[in-house]
Amino acid sequence: MLGDLRTVAVHPGFRRLFAVRIVSQAGDGMFQVGLAALFFFQPERLATAADVAAAFAVLLLPFTIVGPWAGVLLDRWRRRQVLLVGNAIRVVLTLVLAALLLTVGVGPAVYVVALLTLSINRFLLAALSAGLPRVVPRDQLLMANAITPTLGAAAAGVGAALGFVGRFAPTGAAGDAVTLVGAAVLFAAASALALRLRPDQLGPTHRAGADELWARLREVGRGLRQGTRYLTRRRTPAMALGVMATHRFIYGVTFIAAVLISRNLLVDPLDADAGLAMFATVLASTTIGFGLAVVVTPLAHERMTPATWIVVCLGLGAASQLLLATSYVLPVVLISGGLLGLAAQGAKIAVDTIVQRDTHDDYRGRAFALYDVLYNAAFVGAAALAAVVLPDTGWSPAAFVGLAVAYLVAAVLYRLGPARPVHLEDVPDPADDGAAPARS
Repeated sequence: MLGDLRTVAVHPGFRRLFAVRIVSQAGDGMFQVGLAALFFFQPERLATAADVAAAFAVLLLPFTIVGPWAGVLLDRWRRRQVLLVGNAIRVVLTLVLAALLLTVGVGPAVYVVALLTLSINRFLLAALSAGLPRVVPRDQLLMANAITPTLGAAAAGVGAALGFVGRFAPTGAAGDAVTLVGAAVLFAAASALALRLRPDQLGPTHRAGADELWARLREVGRGLRQGTRYLTRRRTPAMALGVMATHRFIYGVTFIAAVLISRNLLVDPLDADAGLAMFATVLASTTIGFGLAVVVTPLAHERMTPATWIVVCLGLGAASQLLLATSYVLPVVLISGGLLGLAAQGAKIAVDTIVQRDTHDDYRGRAFALYDVLYNAAFVGAAALAAVVLPDTGWSPAAFVGLAVAYLVAAVLYRLGPARPVHLEDVPDPADDGAAPARS
């Protein structure tokens, strides 16, 4: 990766855009830690299932609603200005959020400001990706696309770590405010770094007028409908997306349960800082499961089809829920988290493969736009269910057994589905553009 980075870093435009991404995403990581502490781990607040569910709905609604439309608006606005002004607005909103935390605490105003800040972030991420082809040659674009999201995510991790450490000096609400102020400083730096790019350097070459903009916005909605109809007729990609949404839904309920268990059962409920540290430990076990899936899934694909691996992953997901139903002691929670991470990421890799292979190139963009909507909407739905079925402690054997049954039902229904995609007379087959069928 470092060799690839050296290859594309010879281009000044890339270096400047990359600097904006790294600093901006480091601020994202610090901001998200501040929100986690703000919503779930304040010493004076005992986190409840309804509190956590509402917070996650706020965190994910921008990804569900704003995401599909962001690209269209970026065809009207200069992308460099989006990076400049968007980060500057985030500075103001983050400072307002810190002030609200110190004065009135968590309330409707905090949720509104957090929602606005995260919505702007969707435009910034889209602008960073859309501007990349303007700063690297076409033959290096694939390389740049592989490097920048990975290192951007690493920068977000570094920002989260800094935020986690920084909030302990001072502790409590003041520490959370310090973390948010630190994120605002990084956003301000990212905004300043955007000035190193020329105003029109990131495009668009042709900025859509108002009439054209509205036509494109309508086209997005029409395109999603067309994509849904196509995927449903093809059957296998629609079924794969259904598995992904089911997995994400169950994962979301379990994730919210993990926040509550870490906060209210595994440590003293009044020690919010210890709760945050415990949740970081639980989340690390799930991350290990994600990493294991990256290693195991290619090996599994040498011995079974992606569809069979999805069924195996659904079984692993059921096992994680049944294990968690037995006890909430830390070793059980960590093992369950690792199994769930392996199941979720392993299934996601296989679903991505099936959607890519069984969807014609003319529909792939719409397929993955729909994928993004379902992926985040499922978590919002999970938050609504968690508010109803989970106790404030987060641990409910009946709920976890129910989620295990849902995993098993999904596995059976998926296995009973068609082994091959349905051939459509009016649409070219994916095999015609070099893609292989997902099942054999």
